[in-house]
Amino acid sequence: MLVKRNLQLFFRDGGNVVASLMGGLVLLVMYVLFLGDMMTEAMQAEGFYSDYIRLAISGIMFGGMVALTSLSSSMGAVGIGVADKEKAMKDFLTSPVSRKKITLSYIVSSSVVGFVITGVVLILSVIYIAVSSSNLPGMVDWGRLLLTIALSALCANAMGFFLSTFVKTQAAFAAITAVVGMVVGFIMGIFIPIGQLPGAMQWVIRLFPMSHSVSMFRQILADGALTTAFAGAPEALGDFREMFGLVFTYGDYTSSFLMSAVVLAGTTVLFYALSLTVMAKRKA
Repeated sequence: MLVKRNLQLFFRDGGNVVASLMGGLVLLVMYVLFLGDMMTEAMQAEGFYSDYIRLAISGIMFGGMVALTSLSSSMGAVGIGVADKEKAMKDFLTSPVSRKKITLSYIVSSSVVGFVITGVVLILSVIYIAVSSSNLPGMVDWGRLLLTIALSALCANAMGFFLSTFVKTQAAFAAITAVVGMVVGFIMGIFIPIGQLPGAMQWVIRLFPMSHSVSMFRQILADGALTTAFAGAPEALGDFREMFGLVFTYGDYTSSFLMSAVVLAGTTVLFYALSLTVMAKRKA
């Protein structure tokens, strides 16, 4: 019942839904208006004229957009719990429902919001790619996409929930969310290719857990086209994948899809554990 109530509160507020989609919508507009052409022309200037380059760039941009949506939607849904903390928590605590169930309801509902909204944006992205290139993910790729959506939504939710344990008012959380929304596109390596950034900023992106969500989405949506476009040029393919954040390098080690999945899963467990520890200490 509490989960249903939280979901209804979120989706009834059009402002919440729009705010959750805002980062992705901004990126989509930027891509349609100039980013797509700009990146394609830059690759053509390097001597790559294959139609697959444009398809790969579409996958890279939409991969970033979907990952960004998973973070913004999860953060927006976590705000429901912050609002209740400020206005309705006393009523909840005097009800027969345990504090554990109340907390779990916020975690489940905000995770569901992140999964649903991210899934919708992903489907729209795939439709755009299919219409423009007649290219659709196969069954295996759809399975990988579902896994990535789940891990991305859970990781973003865990980090947002941990942040919310230190915030007491809805206004303060809204301000934090606005700041996060402005900078996270750069921290996740979405707006500017990681290879074009200073070394220190590249390490920030590599170490930020949600960047691995971007990497996983981009590998699924862009790797096929890139493999075709760079056929016979494996070194150039490797450089391109690293520059655009499909993979991350840590010294001699290069990340993989599995490694990124483990990072997201581990981060989820870590931040939920930290949240529960903070809450337990406060009750004590």
